[in-house]
Amino acid sequence: MDVCTKGSVATYTRVFTTGTCNEAMVYSCELCGKAFRLQRMLNRHLKCHNQVKRHLCTFCGKGFNDTFDLKRHVRTHTGIRPYKCEICNKAFTQRCSLESHLKKIHGVQQQYAYKQRRDKLYVCEDCGYTGPTQEDLYLHVNSAHPGSAFLKKTSKKLAAILQTKLTSVLQRNAKLNEEDK
Repeated sequence: MDVCTKGSVATYTRVFTTGTCNEAMVYSCELCGKAFRLQRMLNRHLKCHNQVKRHLCTFCGKGFNDTFDLKRHVRTHTGIRPYKCEICNKAFTQRCSLESHLKKIHGVQQQYAYKQRRDKLYVCEDCGYTGPTQEDLYLHVNSAHPGSAFLKKTSKKLAAILQTKLTSVLQRNAKLNEEDK
């Protein structure tokens, strides 16, 4: 790869190319050299160089700069493995581990269109339940784990959205019942 010398380059980043400057491929950390395809991934990585770890694991006390990294780490203690291989039923704590397993063990390569988002999985960190929407997860946690920290952190906005949806469904059902009479 060649280093692109056209234009200004942001602090902590070095843009590498495949030959032309409009084909930027890699953002590199000036502190350790680790490379990333996306600027946002480099920005997230830069937090690891911060000495202050704001998010602590309640199981072992290990510190993290990112809540995502803490959540992923906590799963090593809880045993929650929401990503299951449909071929052999082996389960993983992270989607990328499942995708790596599928490729290495079963020869299955996941294909995603450019910038296509994969379906997000909403995971209950208390029991491992998975749901297709944030609302589904909220309803699960509300009924199965009413004292959960997740409920305390969940915004009032989400609760209002759910209440609006629930009211809409109840009104629609009431209207259908009236029409059936």
